[in-house]
Amino acid sequence: MKILMSSAEGPPMQRTGALVDVIGALPGALRDLGHEISVALPFYREIRENRAFKTKDTGITVEVQVGDATHVARYLEGRSASGVQLFFIRCDEFFDRVGIYGEHGKPYDDNAARFIFFSKAIVELARRLTPQLEVLHVHDWPPALIPVFVHAHGLPFTTVLTIHHVADQGSFWGLDFDLTNLPERFFSLQGVEFFGRLNFLKGGILYADRITTVSEHYRREILTPSGGCGLDAVLRENAYRLSAILDGVDYSRWNPASDRLLPARYDARRLNGKSICREALLKQMKLAPEPGGPVFGMVTRVVQEKGFEILVPLLDRLLWDDVRLIILGEGDPAFETALAVTARKFPTRFAYQKDYDKKVAHLIQAGMDISLIPSRFEPAGLGAMYNLKYGALPVACVTGGIQEIIEDYDPNTDSGYGFLCYEYSSDAFWDAVKRARQIFRDRSLWTNLMKRAMARNFSWEASARRYEALYADAMGAPDKAVA
Repeated sequence: MKILMSSAEGPPMQRTGALVDVIGALPGALRDLGHEISVALPFYREIRENRAFKTKDTGITVEVQVGDATHVARYLEGRSASGVQLFFIRCDEFFDRVGIYGEHGKPYDDNAARFIFFSKAIVELARRLTPQLEVLHVHDWPPALIPVFVHAHGLPFTTVLTIHHVADQGSFWGLDFDLTNLPERFFSLQGVEFFGRLNFLKGGILYADRITTVSEHYRREILTPSGGCGLDAVLRENAYRLSAILDGVDYSRWNPASDRLLPARYDARRLNGKSICREALLKQMKLAPEPGGPVFGMVTRVVQEKGFEILVPLLDRLLWDDVRLIILGEGDPAFETALAVTARKFPTRFAYQKDYDKKVAHLIQAGMDISLIPSRFEPAGLGAMYNLKYGALPVACVTGGIQEIIEDYDPNTDSGYGFLCYEYSSDAFWDAVKRARQIFRDRSLWTNLMKRAMARNFSWEASARRYEALYADAMGAPDKAVA
């Protein structure tokens, strides 16, 4: 099959987040199955300024109409680290900016225009590819209008929408619908209109041939009023086209046995390297040498949905004990400030780094003993998959993909390798932390749990085969909505 994926985020962007990792790994796994696949991304300033990454101009330019204005899309080409063909949509007016979606916690005012332009430019790219494209696979809200444009223009492409995070929907002022240049009938209950607003994700849900999300438990969650973020009724009406395919891990990048970013490598049979990584991590973050207690860590976005509202109240209680804690990530300024204040209060026990650094991220995975995942929403749980491979046992709230990745430790049956809490609250999460802290004292038992966790396999091959079957099924039985 000839496949084009589109996303607002992906390599070579340097940032933490499941979407970047998925776009970095899934196309390569599909290519390994024999498919011809390309990925299209906006040409952000971050990519343009990355001197280590090379692009070339294809010489193709297309005029794209966005409302009454016309903008020029220039198409650049590059290759991912795994050799997958990348296309970049260049329009400096829209993408030559410091941020991706906004700056200083505030979204850009013209995000509707930016990603309508991006979606239309992708459709124009798809029309020009030879041999003819078969599948257009879009990820999350920024390119979610692509299935709408494909339907409106009667184009011969099968479309697939993957929802990584239903809370982010691309919801804009109703008058922004004029920027799409679609017929008025599309701004309706059976179109992109949602409570008087333009909703990108709703459009994708209605018009994609198939819809996927990233874990079975998250699929169930988004069909409920509490988990669907307003779109649950739309999703239930289209549930016959909605399936779940669990994300995977690119073990060529995330494997302590071969990770070139670590000071020492290790695996389940030879664990000495993990102690070396722990010492290096504490030295890197300028924390006091290893205590008798565990090293906790997090590599995540510092936002409410990742559980910082229940974690921040626990920090003092956690850090008065003889432990170390390292957190890497940016997000909500209020939580960032709270973490910075706590780091000043416990300078030898807690380190917070805002700016993402790939080497530090890998070192945290390898050097920590326990990962903290207090998330309220964790659709796929990719971070937990990384934790297990590196022998960092997770303490996690039960949500989304977590239930498919982490098995709670049961001392009665000597099964499991993580520590789950089933209520989203500070007290419940603290009880799970205490359980992990207590088990950590038994070093022999802890080593056995580490080995059990490291044996879990979440490679992309199985997931890629499921996408392959989904594409084939969608191509054979199109059943799009009609406006």
